[in-house]
Amino acid sequence: MTQPTNDVTGSDYLAPINTQTWVNGRHNVRCVNVVQESWDVRTFCFMAEQPVMFFFKPGQFVTLELEINGEQVMRSYTISSSPSLPYSFSITVKRVSSGLVSNWLHDNMVVGSELAVHGPVGNFNCIDFPAEKVLLLSGGVGITPVMSMARWWFDTNASVDTVFIHSARTPRDLVYPRELDHMASRVEQFKLNLIVEKMENGLPWNGYRGFLDLPKLEMMAPDFKEREVFCCGPAPYMAAVRAMLKESGFDMARYHEESFGETPESVVEDAIENAEAAVIEADAIEREDLLRVDFESQGKSIQLAPNETLHTAAAKLDLHIPKACGMGICGTCKVKVIKGETNMEHNGGITDEDIDDGYVLSCCTTPQSDVVIDF
Repeated sequence: MTQPTNDVTGSDYLAPINTQTWVNGRHNVRCVNVVQESWDVRTFCFMAEQPVMFFFKPGQFVTLELEINGEQVMRSYTISSSPSLPYSFSITVKRVSSGLVSNWLHDNMVVGSELAVHGPVGNFNCIDFPAEKVLLLSGGVGITPVMSMARWWFDTNASVDTVFIHSARTPRDLVYPRELDHMASRVEQFKLNLIVEKMENGLPWNGYRGFLDLPKLEMMAPDFKEREVFCCGPAPYMAAVRAMLKESGFDMARYHEESFGETPESVVEDAIENAEAAVIEADAIEREDLLRVDFESQGKSIQLAPNETLHTAAAKLDLHIPKACGMGICGTCKVKVIKGETNMEHNGGITDEDIDDGYVLSCCTTPQSDVVIDF
């Protein structure tokens, strides 16, 4: 008797007709692996229930949609894996003592956990800025986007002359050291340099010590002025790198940095507080200057000052538009403009296709006329 074929299994599972391609939007995924990278860093690997080819540009990020303590929380993380492994993607998260989301992930995210993700988005990537010679600079867990780039070039046998410089506090804080050593041992054009700020008793170390400075950079990459530079790390690290490169006469048009990464809890905007502050500011504006914002599906409207965002308008009406960054990067606060003119100043969190279809990011979009919004 022929068995029913309701389930998709075996080779049929990955047949093109059953495989979707990842596009910017909301997707349900499941955790399939958790890897302890260092004493306080873990990698979480995700797949979709039905096969999805998770292609993205190395360096881009996703936004996780989580429920913590009964409240919805959105937080963005760079993808640390390479799109050369298309049916899954990974994020690498450092546990931060005061970090709500990082601690929750370390304590609760296990194999089998399900969640929704938004993305991928981000202007910081190696596809939009191709180069034959690159310099990858990272500090701490800021290694994740440049590691995605390095993995992509390694897996695709790309002819890219790469100098990889990573800084960590101590040898035990290094992330991916064995994998980086493997890359350096197999690819002649991949030069690895590791720096630790200080030593710890009982841990051997033969590499560089201290902080990355111009003399060290000139030893590690004498031709750094000829390279495309990709940098990610804590804000002080990136500020020091920028100052060092400018002082050396480097062409900063060839410098790219990750302006997002994991946003500290204190930096994430509180929409309600911003809305309350905006109310005070709006009181000083002439009434004839106010613009009308209609939220069509919710049947609510409000008058808004021209310099206030659509997200502020929603917050004043107690309408919840999810967001994770407040800077036009994460892409989670996307809404559609049905009617009217707006001005959006985003940072890569929305695609050209979405813009052509009338979508904007509410956190960084202001009305230029009366508008009608749908979300």
